[in-house]
Formats: sequence, structure tokens, C-alpha cells
Amino acid sequence: MQNFVCATCGTQFNATETPPANCPICDDERQYVGYGGQQWSTLDRLKRAHHNRLETIEKNLIGIGAEPTFGIGHRSLLVRSTSGNILWDPTFLLDETAITTVRALGGIKWIAVSHPHLVTTCVEWSRAFGDAPIYWHTDNRAWVMRTDGPYMFWGGETCALGFGLTLIRCGGHFDGSTVLHWANGDEGRGALLTGDTIQVVSDRRYVSFMYSYPNQIPLNAQKVTHIVNAVEPYAFSKLYGGWWTSIVAADAKNAVKRSAARYIQAIQPSRV
Repeated sequence: MQNFVCATCGTQFNATETPPANCPICDDERQYVGYGGQQWSTLDRLKRAHHNRLETIEKNLIGIGAEPTFGIGHRSLLVRSTSGNILWDPTFLLDETAITTVRALGGIKWIAVSHPHLVTTCVEWSRAFGDAPIYWHTDNRAWVMRTDGPYMFWGGETCALGFGLTLIRCGGHFDGSTVLHWANGDEGRGALLTGDTIQVVSDRRYVSFMYSYPNQIPLNAQKVTHIVNAVEPYAFSKLYGGWWTSIVAADAKNAVKRSAARYIQAIQPSRV
């Protein structure tokens, strides 16, 4: 029995004798199955071909990402606090380098995921760090592909973990799409960790919002407005998306607002 990992999205599944017939996450219209058809790997196999890169992004914020990339290719973020660390959107690769380094940094008290595309091997990470609870919004509960983890299904609009850490349901990409507000980030000015619920674009003065990124299906104005309103009560000067270069380095809250205004204007029906 093995916990197979989808090669397209990196999600790990319940243990089976043979690979699952399909990946429901990739069959969904927000994702895709690659040109070669559904493909599978395992964590043991991935450890032989990949290694983790760990890098300090700012004080008390560590990026963890695999090289070469695999699946969607995001990097996770470890937020450190004196009361415990939180791992945000775990990368697929859990190797000895990551375990040793993260333990030296204080371990993991909580794990939280933004949405089903970036959960990867979160149960493996949890088990390596004393069954750290995995915070997963209940609106995305149907998308849990590996069910034997210590999930904390939370509902409503926010979940305060304390110590300046708050999960915020923004919706949009998925009904339960979530961001993490880190009040102590950026030297107390606040930071927002967004996965791709709020996606940093190539012009890093702006962000964007989509129902499906690979299939280029936009969100409607109402859902974009909901995302902006969900984060409005929180102060943040930086915004960290799901990839190494996905950073709005200054004035991030205003960047979200002006990006939403531009986006909504662009999708309005032409008046010509």
C-alpha cells in the first residue's frame, strides 16, 4: 500500500495497492490533466530526484521549496513566532534536510492550507512534527484526498490562531479559499500570505484573481469584491503569493484595492 502523489497537482492520496484511476482535483475545470495523461509518483521516489531549498525571506519567515520543481511548483512558508510556528501551504517534498532545519527553527505547531491545489503532502508534514493540526476550511472539505490526517475543519469567515495569526476565508478560486494574515510580518506593518487566492502577477505592483488560472476562467466582480472586503480589516504592507518571486514588497493593501478596481473594470461588458 502506498500513498500515491498526483504528478500534475502534487496532491497525496489515501494509501492504495495501485495508483488511483484519476485525480478529482485535476479533473475539475479549475485544473487539468497533463498531455501525457494522469501520472503518479510517490514521496520516496520524489526524494531521490528532488531536494529542498530553504531560504530566509524576511525575519521569522522561511521559504521552503523543492528543486527541481514538481506538480504546481509552489514553495511553502514557515512563519515563526515565540508561541509556535505555522507552515503555510506545504511543499510536496518532505526530506531530512527540511525536517532537521525546521526542527532547529522550533518545529511546527500548526499547518494551514489555502486551497486544494496547494495541499500536497500535508499529512506527511503533520506526522513528522508531532501530528500538528492541519487547518482546512470546511467549505473545501470535499477536496480532502488523504483522509487520515489530524484536520481541523473550521467554518465561518475567520479563524484566529492567536499570536498575530489569522486565517481569512476569501472564497473566489474555491469557496473555502483562505489567506493567512501575519500581523507581526514586515516588522509589525503586517503581511498577507495568499497562495493564489490573490495572485501576484508579473508586474509585482499588482495582483489578480481567477476562478481557474491554467484554463483562464475569470472570477466575477462580486467575488472579487468579496475578496477585497475580506482582507480590508487587516493591515499589511507586504503580500506573499505561492512562488518564490510572488511578492508585493510594499503598499500591498493598496495594490490589492487598485488591482481589484482594474480587474472589475476590465471584465465589465463593453458599452460600445
